[in-house]
Amino acid sequence: MMKPMREVGIVGYGAYIPCYRISAAEISRVWKMGEDTLHLEEKAVPGMDEDTTTIAIEAARNALHKARLDPQKLAAIWVGSESKPYSVKPTATIVAQAVGATPHTSAADWEFACKAGTEAMQAAFGFVGSGMADYAMAIGADTAQGRPGDQLEYTAGAGGAAFIVGPSEESMAYLEGSHSYVSDTPDFFRRPSQQYPTHGGRFTGEPAYFTHSLMAVRCLMDELGYCPEDYDKVVFHQPNSKFPVRLAKRLGFVREQFDDGLLVPFIGNAYAASSPLGLAAILDKADAGERILLASFGSGAGSDAFSFVTTDLITRGRNPLPTVSHYVNRRQEIDYARYTRHRGKLSMG
Repeated sequence: MMKPMREVGIVGYGAYIPCYRISAAEISRVWKMGEDTLHLEEKAVPGMDEDTTTIAIEAARNALHKARLDPQKLAAIWVGSESKPYSVKPTATIVAQAVGATPHTSAADWEFACKAGTEAMQAAFGFVGSGMADYAMAIGADTAQGRPGDQLEYTAGAGGAAFIVGPSEESMAYLEGSHSYVSDTPDFFRRPSQQYPTHGGRFTGEPAYFTHSLMAVRCLMDELGYCPEDYDKVVFHQPNSKFPVRLAKRLGFVREQFDDGLLVPFIGNAYAASSPLGLAAILDKADAGERILLASFGSGAGSDAFSFVTTDLITRGRNPLPTVSHYVNRRQEIDYARYTRHRGKLSMG
């Protein structure tokens, strides 16, 4: 188990989800995939003027407002994503400049498929927990990717969540410990020349998602001496609507423990923002003294599991700042033609 020498926690968090939605039925109408392909109701799609950077900036600003923190106190801003707008130019420096954290701060982009966001969180907990910094921000943000007509078109959404790590005594939820489990598993990848990712079919569930998520969670609970009944809420990575439900059952959790963080039917799999958005949704509704389990998954493959306990500060900044539910309900439906334009899926060559 990984546990910082200094007690740390989440002192602020924020989320952002684009307002545009395309329904699974509309995608199915175009590609005629059949009713059994409708794994979710709809997914979030970025607007013409939105990308991973703008999503990360909005989430970061919400987190700073909730923490009531001067951005100049941030010793690091780290952005985890697999859909960066630039191949060679960090997203984190743009975010840091936009929120007023520059120039005396660390800024970097993190990669690990869908767990890039929690990888950045893990580093932030270690950075602050070591005493090298008082505050650090970790962000998971992504935009929809998926080859036209592919299964990913139904599930690949967009969104972002930002978390500010700081001293435990100032936290809304303090960290009890974490555990990571990784291996070289070729379940999902995209080469530099590819526009869309490739998924490895039978590798996606086993030995990828389930093996790594199960091991990370079980090892963490064993090391902390906890069982599923010790947790009030739990959030898993959501590549589709079925995997997190099956994972919860295999681990012994009941549906009521993860309902508040199950977002995939409404916004799709936001990749590096998937489990962080679920955590933000749970924190939006949590009471003091609740124990929360977070387990991410990233293809390639690995899982980060965290155990948090909320404090009396959990309600700080709830009003009038927007919640995850606010962003989920703030929606404008678009058709496949507009979705194609938004995502630049037509090549004029």
